[in-house]
Amino acid sequence: MSENIRSTNLRFNLEKDTQKQAWQYLQNMDKQHFKSYSNVIAVALVEYFERYYRSQDDPYFETREREDRFVNQIISSVESAMEKTLPIFLAGCMAGLSQVPVAAAPVTQQEPDAELDWDFLGE
Repeated sequence: MSENIRSTNLRFNLEKDTQKQAWQYLQNMDKQHFKSYSNVIAVALVEYFERYYRSQDDPYFETREREDRFVNQIISSVESAMEKTLPIFLAGCMAGLSQVPVAAAPVTQQEPDAELDWDFLGE
């Protein structure tokens, strides 16, 4: 097993903001969730470089990723709204179907000129 393990040392210069922040994250990480420095650093490196190489291969990757998140937010909002309003709408439709339709009074058409006062034109 020791032939599959590689060891390295990390050095953090706390005068540099990024390295200081990385050190602080390592010191304050939740030990119950993140079991070891090695695992955290390995996961972070893999995610960073996968994203880096993906963006090199596809310059529109980040834009598409943001658009996908935005579309998913819209879809979930619409789904949530439909879950709330659809039962009420369908109940209203069903109640409307069970009522006896009332016969509409016949509409008599009049000539449009019959009610106009043409005196405003003068003689």
